[in-house]
Amino acid sequence: MGHVDIAGVSFSLPDGRPLLRDVSLRVGEGAKIALIGPNGTGKTTLTRIISGDLVADDGAVTRSGGLGVMRQFVGQLRDDTTVRDLLLSVAPAKVRKAAAEVDGTELLMMEHDTEAVQLAYAQALVDWGDAGGYEYETLWDTCTVAAIGIPFEKVQWRQVTTLSGGEQKRLVLEALLRGPEDVLLLDEPDNYLDVPAKRWLEDQLVASPKTVLFVSHDRELLNRVATRIATLEPGAAGATIWVHPGRFTTYAQARRDRNDRLEELRKRWDEEHAKLKALVVMYRQKAAYNADMASRLQAAVTRLERFLDAGPPEAVPMRQNVRMRLAGGRTAKRAVVCTQLELTGLMRPFDLEVWYGERVAVLGSNGSGKSHFLRLLAAGGSDPDREHEPVGDVVAAPVAHTGVARLGSRVRPGWFAQTHEHPGLLGRTLLEVLHRGDEHRPGKPREEAARALDRYELARASEQTFESLSGGQQARFQILLLELSGATLLLLDEPTDNLDLDSAEALEEGLDAFEGTVVAVTHDRWFAREFDRYLVFGADGRVYESTEPVWDEGRVARAR
Repeated sequence: MGHVDIAGVSFSLPDGRPLLRDVSLRVGEGAKIALIGPNGTGKTTLTRIISGDLVADDGAVTRSGGLGVMRQFVGQLRDDTTVRDLLLSVAPAKVRKAAAEVDGTELLMMEHDTEAVQLAYAQALVDWGDAGGYEYETLWDTCTVAAIGIPFEKVQWRQVTTLSGGEQKRLVLEALLRGPEDVLLLDEPDNYLDVPAKRWLEDQLVASPKTVLFVSHDRELLNRVATRIATLEPGAAGATIWVHPGRFTTYAQARRDRNDRLEELRKRWDEEHAKLKALVVMYRQKAAYNADMASRLQAAVTRLERFLDAGPPEAVPMRQNVRMRLAGGRTAKRAVVCTQLELTGLMRPFDLEVWYGERVAVLGSNGSGKSHFLRLLAAGGSDPDREHEPVGDVVAAPVAHTGVARLGSRVRPGWFAQTHEHPGLLGRTLLEVLHRGDEHRPGKPREEAARALDRYELARASEQTFESLSGGQQARFQILLLELSGATLLLLDEPTDNLDLDSAEALEEGLDAFEGTVVAVTHDRWFAREFDRYLVFGADGRVYESTEPVWDEGRVARAR
């Protein structure tokens, strides 16, 4: 069994702004602690300090037992990484080193098949065995079969881009939960998982003897798994931490009670401060014409100094206030019409009509084709007119299909992409993006752009580049761009995955006020409750409608 002890950790951003201040937290043996807080308060940074990827400015982290780490952007990999590379990335360092030696000597043998190279390759294989590599290949075979239904031998060289985000997540989770590490550090492990997989994850974490610190915004997962809730509270001098010793069901009331108590303590401190200052002023005035008052003046000054040295009580945490103003606009009555639409190799043909103003949730297992369907609509449908061109900067890749998907008159799709891929935003600050505008939205004066960022709690990040933001901040900025672009059809692919609790609620309120049509792929059980209709991609290849959310559809049965 292992543990993690964080003592007085502080950290500042490269531009000098404090991010974390005097953060202390103990994750005891076998504990399951959730780390939550507004986007951008430093949750991922804290996990990177624990894992050793970053060095804290002050404080220390001690731990016992092996450490397994799931980083935030697993599930969004869109490079040349293979399944084997992905599994190696969460293996112990000695296994990664041995694998690199085997790969390196194999390449040398292709170029120089000499006796020395053959001996080096033989030694690399011996080292691979000594590091436990063959045992890990057996473990990985179990993981790939459980996660995607294919043996490791057949799938190891496949690029992870052929897997859905949920399949990538499930694969890494299988490896970490079945692996030997005593301590797991999981940054948003539920992102991209379908609901059966989320329920599986909840069961595994509850039953596991491992020590787990995890970042999550899924209210159902928090409620079921976390035995304590650690909250990073934003502050001008950096985020501090508060630990709720109970479960998520009692968290909201406990936090309100704590904040009310802090407000009362601050009020009393301010009153006492004012009283002591008035006392000093009074004795100073009296001492000016009565020497006998000098001793009393000195006593009052000393009392005030001691009071100030003790300092004020803990400040009330800054409250997040995200305000989304999704406007939309009037379109044809039929916003989306699909006739015998078949996503090639994914789903059977289906018909669909989505009417102006409806909120349609698209449900189903990972890999069933939900994101492909959204991408087809984001491109304007099967044969888009100019008025159906998407309002964003991301070009939707073509989707192989038969049948017809057609958008109604004046329907302008705005696409929230699951992977946050925005090449046009890389290297640019948020203020610069809004100020300069693009072909889909006019530029804004800097003051107006700053006010828009402030509504999304992004003002402090205005001079940061898009890629330097946290996952939740990137998600909020994408929604802001949709707000400013004039989209009348919102196509949201897992929009709440990276949003903190307050931002998710703000999105729900923003969608309520949106005068347009919403089609959203989601596995968020809380978020999905407010939708009008549910389009379900079934395990048997059928696409059907339901008046209630359907969460128990399994993986689609098809050749993989």
